[in-house]
Amino acid sequence: MQQRTWMFLLTLVALVSVGCATRGWVREDTDRRLAGSEERLGRSIGEVGVVARTAGERAEVVDQRLTRLWSRRNAREFVESVDVRFRFDRADLDDGAQTALLGIVRELQTNRGLTVDLAGFTDPTGPRDYNLGLAHRRVEAVRRFLAQQGVELPRIHAIGLGPINGNGIKPAEKRRVTVRLMVASE
Repeated sequence: MQQRTWMFLLTLVALVSVGCATRGWVREDTDRRLAGSEERLGRSIGEVGVVARTAGERAEVVDQRLTRLWSRRNAREFVESVDVRFRFDRADLDDGAQTALLGIVRELQTNRGLTVDLAGFTDPTGPRDYNLGLAHRRVEAVRRFLAQQGVELPRIHAIGLGPINGNGIKPAEKRRVTVRLMVASE
């Protein structure tokens, strides 16, 4: 029995000493792995920083380009102008006006980049409010004619401006809608 006890104690001491050695080895191995992980992590963080800086620079370039494009989205250049004349106190298109507008329609159908601005005017005869309404009706007559000929409404910009009070302009020249062909700026 005494021999068994000694055997048991020796086995127990052996296991404890092996456990201590194993614990030390585990600590060393863990420390070694952590050091390698920290080094790799440091490199990864540095690489991420470079990638982030590069992405930030590219984003700034794109932002500047988009800002430039957005600020010029409505920039247009004048191409040609035609005056459509009206009779006194009238807003209907006569044959001459329709013929002039058909030339504009052909231009708009040929070049999809063109848009048209319509500005309606009257002579100063009569009350201002009436003349403003008449200018709107004249612009609407031209807009409606262009739309009936197949010009898309988003390509037509229209406004009735009312009476012109210029002294050097004949009254017949004041009763008009100015049709301006415009193209988007590059």
